[in-house]
Amino acid sequence: MKVLKFGGKSLANGEGIKSVVSILLNKIKSKEEIVVVVSARGTATDDLFELLERAKKGEDYQSAFETFKNNQLEPFSTVDFSQEFSFLEKIFEGVNLLGDYSPKIKDLVTAYGELLAGKTVTALLKENGVNAQYTDSRELFKTDNVYGEATLLEEITEENTKKYFKNIDLTTTVPVVTGFVGASLEGETTSIGNNGSNYSASLIAGYLNAEELENYTIVSGIYTANPLLVSNAQKINHLSFNEANELANLGDNVLDAKAIIPLVKKNISLRILNTFEPESPGTLINAEASSKNGIKAISVQENMALVSLEGRGLLGKVGIDARLFAALQKENVSVGIISQGSSERGISFVVNGKDAHKAKDALGNEFNLDFLSNDINRISITRGVAVVSILGNSLSSFNTSYTALVNNNIKPLLINNTVTGNNVCLVIDNKELRKAVNVMHGEIFGIAKKINVAVFGVGLVGGTLIKQILESKENILKRKGIDLNVFAVANSKKVYFNADGIQATWKQDLKETGIPYKGIDAIVKYAKDHHLGNLIAVDNSASAGMTENYIPLIESGFNLVSSNKIGNTKSLDFYHELRLALAQNRKQYLYETNVGAGLPLIDTIKLMHASGENITRIKGVFSGTLSYLFNNFSAKNVKFSEVLNEAAEQGFTEPDPREDLNGNDVGRKLLILARELDLQNEFSDVEIHNLIPEHLRDGDTASFLSKLEELDPIYQEIKDKQEPNHVLRYIGDLHGDLASDKGILEVKLVSVPRDSALGQVKGADSIFEIYTESYGDQPVVIQGAGAGANVTARGVFGDIMRLTELEL
Repeated sequence: MKVLKFGGKSLANGEGIKSVVSILLNKIKSKEEIVVVVSARGTATDDLFELLERAKKGEDYQSAFETFKNNQLEPFSTVDFSQEFSFLEKIFEGVNLLGDYSPKIKDLVTAYGELLAGKTVTALLKENGVNAQYTDSRELFKTDNVYGEATLLEEITEENTKKYFKNIDLTTTVPVVTGFVGASLEGETTSIGNNGSNYSASLIAGYLNAEELENYTIVSGIYTANPLLVSNAQKINHLSFNEANELANLGDNVLDAKAIIPLVKKNISLRILNTFEPESPGTLINAEASSKNGIKAISVQENMALVSLEGRGLLGKVGIDARLFAALQKENVSVGIISQGSSERGISFVVNGKDAHKAKDALGNEFNLDFLSNDINRISITRGVAVVSILGNSLSSFNTSYTALVNNNIKPLLINNTVTGNNVCLVIDNKELRKAVNVMHGEIFGIAKKINVAVFGVGLVGGTLIKQILESKENILKRKGIDLNVFAVANSKKVYFNADGIQATWKQDLKETGIPYKGIDAIVKYAKDHHLGNLIAVDNSASAGMTENYIPLIESGFNLVSSNKIGNTKSLDFYHELRLALAQNRKQYLYETNVGAGLPLIDTIKLMHASGENITRIKGVFSGTLSYLFNNFSAKNVKFSEVLNEAAEQGFTEPDPREDLNGNDVGRKLLILARELDLQNEFSDVEIHNLIPEHLRDGDTASFLSKLEELDPIYQEIKDKQEPNHVLRYIGDLHGDLASDKGILEVKLVSVPRDSALGQVKGADSIFEIYTESYGDQPVVIQGAGAGANVTARGVFGDIMRLTELEL
């Protein structure tokens, strides 16, 4: 024989109640002997309480009561609830007249959620030809008369239950028992507390020596975390009673510690099943040990409050704890985790949110004289907190999870180890709960680490980057366990969001469903509202304005990747302020593409400089665009304007080629390298040879493009004046005393031997020569593709992947 218990959400109107009936009919068809225990359907208990409150406050409760009645009749409109509805209506009228109600009335009214559910399920089974028998649990479960949280009179209840079921043939009859509800010896309706229906079902299973208790919920078992909080939580197939009890005591939302006790006594298995997926085996809980190392799971208790008692007189004073707990016990306030610190001279503890003021008042009364003597300064309440418990994880092995929390700007209010030393409990702000649980779950269980990326600037480089990410996403997930999730894309006009990740249709989605882009606040808010962790902001724009957002993004929990050079070439004050913000917020800023596109230049220089290598000079062809321009101009008998047009047609130049020809881009790159060597140069220190004649520097792009031929005689003359076997190269050169505060930064057009390292550069390649004391006259040479959207995007992608391997 089995006991089947169905929760309120399982019994809700629609698919829920239909699934329940289907499960029961299949059990009966299979000739299984069953006893059914039901909770109130849907939100019936809360609805009844709300009706009481409306009546008490003199508000319109009649229309809400009509809605309640219609909801109860929806699955089977012919069931006769006239007596129940009439009784409830009289109660509400009385409460409305008196303007108040007692705990006894509350128990009586809220019990009708289960009573109506029992009648509904019984009627539906009878409609399908089943001999169902409605069983009012008030006839079985006897309690004291402490309304709201009655204590069961177990001997009488067991005797009543055994006697009742002795007269029922379970081969032909299906009893449908109301959970949660009991009665005092005087016959007054009582309730047996939160999760009372689970407790009722466990007691019946124990009294009847059932083979198994099947508890039907809306999840397919017990998970490593609440699936509503963590989408990739894993189902736990088996738990021992001890493990289940520990989970229940630490706040698991499916298990109830009190309901496990009767099953342990009789060694009756408990199986947690999903009403909507009845074919799933769920989670089996029995006496068998499941793991030598203990389980690993995360449980959550929400809507808690942190109460703190503070005062300098507490230091070394004997008996404070005893007085505190005695005061709380008098008010029936249950205490969760406790933290005591001599340095703060205080005690903090966690209570249910609804008990917070009761706890504060109790302590205020108990320590009244201590306030007068200034031994205690303050009793405070921090509301809106949650307790997160990590089972099977000690403080010594919790370091990676804690680091991940801090790096995601989540700071626990309190951390504590349990008595066994195998569990860690944290108090977290409710607003950070979902993100915190997801971050820790990923660290503890080694499940795919989700990296949430916002891309600013979706032009050629940005669009190519997104294409590369989407194409590589599955492979990266499989190989590295990294889930790259681009949740936002923004251009200067619109931003498009998708918390689950943008798709290949993102361009159309941005155009059609994107919202006006008014700054980063919307992106920050979206990430916060959707509890997104491991955040990276990618700047593929060329906007000075975008760099103003770097520090606010860092302070909002974002790491940075940028191909935008402006952030690193603004004033030294901004440069240092940005680095300070990164350090204070434990964030990373990667920008390898700022100088060498996809070449590993900045990393190489950083490593050499950090290792104490004295770099004496850096020079080279910094611009892929200008490399292409002068390589071709030097090698071919062509006009300068022809090569420039060719470069523009192939996408090597900016829409206005003057942005390349003015040398500022190379100047910025050179300045970035100088600052990597801790030089204090400003952009104004860079001596730049502007390749545009002064009379062509102003005016619009079209006007300039129409006058390109005016450049031909200028550069032909320069070309003709070279020494034999020399070629033109536009280079950046950082030299001087690089151990001092400032270096010499020059950007210039030079003529070099054709067979030199600079002279042998081909196509749009860049080349960098790094001279050091150790290498002497033989520089370290880094050469390769220095331009193109694919190369730059791949470099940005590389920075993103490097960030994923760091402790975000």
